[in-house]
Amino acid sequence: MMNIYDGVVALDSKGQASVTLPEYFQALNSDFRYQLTAIAAPGPNLYIAEEISGNHFKVAGGKPGGKVSWQVTGVRQDAYAKAHRINVEEDKPEQQRGHYLHPELFGATEKEAIGATSPCCNDVAGHSGQHEPGQPALETQHKMRSTGTPLDISGGVLMITARPIFTFGLGKLGA
Repeated sequence: MMNIYDGVVALDSKGQASVTLPEYFQALNSDFRYQLTAIAAPGPNLYIAEEISGNHFKVAGGKPGGKVSWQVTGVRQDAYAKAHRINVEEDKPEQQRGHYLHPELFGATEKEAIGATSPCCNDVAGHSGQHEPGQPALETQHKMRSTGTPLDISGGVLMITARPIFTFGLGKLGA
């Protein structure tokens, strides 16, 4: 789980600025990442002059009097977040491999949908419509062989199951 904080800061006459984050920022977050974008003028020398300490950080190297859009992310480190980490990827259960949540988005048929209950290939001579667990329909296996598709959709396919939670905050701006 990651929190995102962002804002715009005005640079002083030296091309520097200090950004103050909420007082709880460091207690709630760890593993910080920074993003800076100069506004209205190039900022090739823009950089983080001081990393986050005491819930603030410093920007430098910008055009005096210019503006900078900033974004800081932090991984949540509160007790709830530590106890409920989100797995970004999980292996599909064997019986779902070779099937899709939304087959139409992949040019597949409804027969290849996860949870499809109708037999998928009773029209194939000598086939009962039943498959080994994790095996795609015969028509899919045939299509894969005939097109030379390098991906074996019957094994090891991953499905994204993460639902990231973001908390947006705006730090206080200061020069």
